[in-house]
Amino acid sequence: MSSNKPPVTTHDHVSRALEENLETIKKWEQAALHERSRAERLSDDITRFAGGGRMLFVHVVWFVLWLLVNVRVIPGVRPFDPFPFPLLTTAVSLEAIFLSLFVLASQNGLAHQADKRAHLDLQIDLLAEREMTIVLRMLQDIARHFDVKVSVAPRQIVDLIKETDVHDLTAKLDDIPEE
Repeated sequence: MSSNKPPVTTHDHVSRALEENLETIKKWEQAALHERSRAERLSDDITRFAGGGRMLFVHVVWFVLWLLVNVRVIPGVRPFDPFPFPLLTTAVSLEAIFLSLFVLASQNGLAHQADKRAHLDLQIDLLAEREMTIVLRMLQDIARHFDVKVSVAPRQIVDLIKETDVHDLTAKLDDIPEE
């Protein structure tokens, strides 16, 4: 009995696995975005808007018009903030304060999400390390059982079969001087 389906190739498997991974990441990212509070989402929106080219254009136009009006370049328009422009200074200072707060709130949210990703990466790395340790032990047992000569030095195998002590590794990394 023949099947109309083409045979599954390694490339198809990788593509499917990649698509599944991308879908998982997409769902995880969406869930992380929905977990954020309204204030955090508002901060993100304001930061995104304030960091765009449109806002730069609005500021250039605003400052030029403000200066032209208040140095009496535009006839028929009465200055409302004469030099040294105390009202403009106050408005720009307040805008800078609020934008800084919005950017900080947005960055805090992104840092929290990055921390969660880092913890997830660590969990997966530790799990993969445990799995590989078990696989190496099983391969060593199989090679010993079938009396297979291996090209890897026994010392290397012994080193790799040991479970990684995360605390010990962290302490060793802390001892490395920074340049």
